[in-house]
Amino acid sequence: MDGEAIIEQLMTPEGRIDPYPLYRLAHELGPVTPCGPDMFLAVGHRTADQILRNPAFGVADTDMRARFEPEFLEHSSAVLLSRSILQSNAPHHARVRSLIASVFTARRVAALEPAVVAAVERLLDEMAGQGADGSPVDFMDAFAFRLPVGVICELLGVPEADRYRFRGLTADLTGALELVSLWSELEVADEAADELARYFAELAAQRRAHPEDDLVSALVQVAAADTGRLSDQELLANLVLLLVAGFETTTNLLGNSLALLFEHPQVAAGLREGAISPAALTDEVLRFDSPVQLTSRIALTDGLTVEGVDVPGGSVVFVLIGAANHDPARYPDPSVFDPTRTDSQPLSFGGGAHYCLGSQLAKLEAAVAMPALLARFPRLAPAGPPTRRDRLVLRGFETLPVAVV
Repeated sequence: MDGEAIIEQLMTPEGRIDPYPLYRLAHELGPVTPCGPDMFLAVGHRTADQILRNPAFGVADTDMRARFEPEFLEHSSAVLLSRSILQSNAPHHARVRSLIASVFTARRVAALEPAVVAAVERLLDEMAGQGADGSPVDFMDAFAFRLPVGVICELLGVPEADRYRFRGLTADLTGALELVSLWSELEVADEAADELARYFAELAAQRRAHPEDDLVSALVQVAAADTGRLSDQELLANLVLLLVAGFETTTNLLGNSLALLFEHPQVAAGLREGAISPAALTDEVLRFDSPVQLTSRIALTDGLTVEGVDVPGGSVVFVLIGAANHDPARYPDPSVFDPTRTDSQPLSFGGGAHYCLGSQLAKLEAAVAMPALLARFPRLAPAGPPTRRDRLVLRGFETLPVAVV
């Protein structure tokens, strides 16, 4: 199977549910391999890391897509995401990211720990109540979604009464990040983008009139500043991005973590006993079953070479993060789930200029949540087969039923 056949198979339902056999085949082709005209797969850990950090490789920004994919301008989901830092290059990216980072600080994230602990305890109480009679509890809905959406909404300043609506909307919007074969597949994503943009436009207007101690108020003030201001379109796009990135991947991280603990009870025992640290567990989950499996980069100049392979300017490189995290040249026995690994450096949060701003928040939530979950429910067990989301880029569960007693 060549690179083109592998990428085609990854876009099938079977490939999305379990991409790892295809990753193993891709590794046999080398760390980087062609997968179509001016398209390449990068699957080696060192290779993927170098591409993500190299400023000669950028993302498909608004200008590029307008030239080569003018159809994208007809889809509000694609346009909205293209105005965010997720899909922008230097110097625009650096300007906007620095403005967001000036208010989304490490200190602000660290100060959230007591709130995260309190939220975890409250959600565990609710799970205990739901499952007290032996009824199955859907971990994804009852905990994995509610914890990170509550935290990021608290940070942004989204009222609690509005938070319930976001799981479906962001799930629909992130369809625009998947590999799609037809533009018509984005209709649902467009509807979600329109609703989210309207919501944050209204919230931003409220915060302009009545500022509070939250990120929306802080970013509204940044947008109103004279120096390096955010445009209204940039403000809305990045508020939506902060919401989506703030809980979509963390929801998947929590679900993937619990599923792996069920599959590996000795690891769950080690976490309960303190032999395995929460940070080590999180790093291995990120490596073994990353919530983000794929990203892409564009060669911005001619004359680029990756692992001896010429990559012409304008070429697309699909960086298979999930495959890079399973690179046998980087990790002994990569198909073995082992939180005792040392020097584990999963690429799940990306690298270089686009390294995830919320990585520390995601790790904090997982580090608090998983030990507390196991401590609260010593008999926690699966209560039926889980269902995977039919996605490749963002990998996680739709449902994960558990018994708490």
